Amino acid sequence: MSVRYASCRALAPLAHAPRAGTVVVAQLGQTLDGRIATVSGESRYISGREALAHLHRLRASVDAVVVGVGTVTADDPQLTVRFAEGANPVRVILDPNGRSPATARLLNDGAAPVLAVIGDGAEPPRGAEALRLSTDATGRFRPGLVVAALERRGLRRILIEGGAATLGMFLEAGAIDLLHLLVAPMILGSGKPGISLPPVDRLDHALRPQTDVHVFDDGDVLFTCDLRRRLEAAE
Repeated sequence: MSVRYASCRALAPLAHAPRAGTVVVAQLGQTLDGRIATVSGESRYISGREALAHLHRLRASVDAVVVGVGTVTADDPQLTVRFAEGANPVRVILDPNGRSPATARLLNDGAAPVLAVIGDGAEPPRGAEALRLSTDATGRFRPGLVVAALERRGLRRILIEGGAATLGMFLEAGAIDLLHLLVAPMILGSGKPGISLPPVDRLDHALRPQTDVHVFDDGDVLFTCDLRRRLEAAE
């Protein structure tokens, strides 16, 4: 099976979802031991070239790609489609306090529209359109409200790309339909963990999504998890 075919097969649930509905897909690249960066924050490139190409195909399949302001500050991502065919999605920054750096590439490249989701009283960065939402008691946006606000703008295919805290927030809220988890054949032994959720006491409280596995030629393994479909815990 070719890598491109495996990647396209992994995207089928997103491509075949009814256009009238909203689908939220999240992606995360990590090591075998669940790390997304070293202790110093280095993360390029944990995922291999084929995994990177798959991510860009994923971006080309959605209307909007969402990241937290911490990812913009730390990684300065472009969030464009460069290693696959397709149009760039709308780029969305979750920035409650309006602290996106003015020098961020996505705010200055003109490659695609940028929405800055900001809280009351915050100012959007230059180069972005403001989307103002209220925050909760912790100063964060409720994921369901973010999805609903994007849906009202006609953005119904939504990719949650980073960082780990943002992905965990959406996962905890039950706001993710599909999860693409890319695992690289690498062991760090320490560093920044990927998915972090509140603890559970019992295994039957764990998430058990229906999952397919896709192996890329350069060694990375893609797990596509349908969180709308849960597997029953073993008795």
